[in-house]
Amino acid sequence: MSDRSEMGEFLRSRRSRLRPEDIGLPVWGRRRVPGLRREEVAHLAGVSVEYYVRLEQGRAEAVSAGIVDAIAIALRLTDDESRHLHNLARPPRSLSRAGQPLRPGLRQLLDSMTRTPAYVVGHHTEILGWNAAAVAMFGVDFAELPERERNWMRLVFFDPGIRALTAESWPTIAGHIAADMRLRAGHRPDDPELRALLRDMNERSPEFREFWETHEVNDFQYGRYRLRHPQAGDLHLDYELLDIPAEPGVRALIAFTAAPGTGTARALDALLESSTSEVKRTS
Repeated sequence: MSDRSEMGEFLRSRRSRLRPEDIGLPVWGRRRVPGLRREEVAHLAGVSVEYYVRLEQGRAEAVSAGIVDAIAIALRLTDDESRHLHNLARPPRSLSRAGQPLRPGLRQLLDSMTRTPAYVVGHHTEILGWNAAAVAMFGVDFAELPERERNWMRLVFFDPGIRALTAESWPTIAGHIAADMRLRAGHRPDDPELRALLRDMNERSPEFREFWETHEVNDFQYGRYRLRHPQAGDLHLDYELLDIPAEPGVRALIAFTAAPGTGTARALDALLESSTSEVKRTS
């Protein structure tokens, strides 16, 4: 799908969720479809109806930043949605992937986080590095996975163990991944590997396709997972996504913590202690 047609679909999806009364417009006559009419969006954005129609049809060229801002305001877009629309209208040039192992400093940082499950992801949600605490928490030895399957998005949608572990939070996690990848796709329009991955996900997973077709976009930087661990029981873990902009092939480090003094903190400590003891016995 081209960026122009993608922009048209995104505009239509955002237009359909608004009603005239939401933004103070009078309602005239019966409406065959939900949402604002193209004429109403054009009026609110201060552009001609013909120009806005060309935008939704993917036929407008050299769209100015000012017009994108005006349309974003007219459609009541969030900050992330507005950024996504700018990327679709004026595609940035993506950095090439490094295709190299993690820097020693990043590897050392992961290994030093002995009580904090953490992993590093690339721009395709591929898992580039992890620590022993992450292996214990997720119950997955990432080193044993084929490289193609060592991918957080694929694990969430296709791995039975991860789906069971995240069952209570799965709809939220899955929706967040799709919304985040929509944003990545707009930011990296000339990334063929990312486009191939998203095409494969849409073809293989009806669930992913359902989330994808909502056109939701969001840059999730933190949140909470509710896990049901087979050894540790119920875990309520906070995560932080720490961007690593200095590395072209690396997107972020994701770390999980538990609130001090909680049952989750005690259960996580016991799990990590047990895992460490098991490693010592088998080494």
